[in-house]
Amino acid sequence: MQAVIYNEYGGSEVLRVAEVEEPHAGPGQVRLKVMAVGVNPIDYKIRYGWLHQLFPMHFPAVPGCEVAGIVDEVGEGVAGLSVGDEVLGFPVAGVTGADASYAGVTGAYAQYALAKPADIAPKPAGLSWELAAAMPVGVETSDRVLGLLKVTAGETLLIHGAAGAAGSAGVQIAVSRGATVIGTASEANHDYLRSLGAVPVTYGDGVVDRVRAAAPQGIDAVFDAGVDALDISMELRGGTTDRIVTIHDQRAFELGITMSTGPRQQQFAPELAEYARMAADGRLTVRIDRTLPLAEAARALELSEAGHPRGKLVLLP
Repeated sequence: MQAVIYNEYGGSEVLRVAEVEEPHAGPGQVRLKVMAVGVNPIDYKIRYGWLHQLFPMHFPAVPGCEVAGIVDEVGEGVAGLSVGDEVLGFPVAGVTGADASYAGVTGAYAQYALAKPADIAPKPAGLSWELAAAMPVGVETSDRVLGLLKVTAGETLLIHGAAGAAGSAGVQIAVSRGATVIGTASEANHDYLRSLGAVPVTYGDGVVDRVRAAAPQGIDAVFDAGVDALDISMELRGGTTDRIVTIHDQRAFELGITMSTGPRQQQFAPELAEYARMAADGRLTVRIDRTLPLAEAARALELSEAGHPRGKLVLLP
């Protein structure tokens, strides 16, 4: 099969498309014919080796931590899934196959990927492959962070980077739970945030005053979904580090702020299935910036690293 692989940590130059041994479903696994793959910032962070303590890699490695596809092999002991089922979710780390040199391959930037039943959910018929592949990481991340923040109905949540994939999912989940959401974003994304139910605020100089004007009742919790704003967050929380969670800012460790980059929640399939139904019904919006062929994975990760996509980037094998 074709897969995007890398043999060492580094920038996009280490990526190449190669023919590798197809994985096959082992006990407790299914194999997916990959229909679409979501691109995430964590993909390039893992590739650089920045997160090697959380995600140690065995080379050659394949990026990709969310996938949508069709079950085409069912391993021993798997119940409730059949060949032909359309699913979305998270690929399993590692493969089984005849070529031992690829025993460390992981990820979904490939024509086939492995998954465990507990990590995948049915794809509703009304949900496109592109949207299905763009969902899992954003909704799992936001669900996990909102759980850490213990956001409840009637509270006011500030989300930095609210127009991004995780941020926009967080906006919608928090609003659906009865919270008021203030979202920082560029002016160009304000109408989009309003459409999701958030009160938009422009980030940059003066953001503290603008947030306070938008939320005179105060900020109960902060979700930093992609902007270096921990000092601002602490100021808006009255100097405390309590109820602030970031998913990217390494300074959190110095400041005593919670950083949540993984591992993801286990047994998340029931929640993922509900979020997929919400998306199919139009109750959860996932914005796609663009789709690219698998061969342009390096370009997709460069766009992700540049930090300006207006929505998810999706690869199509």
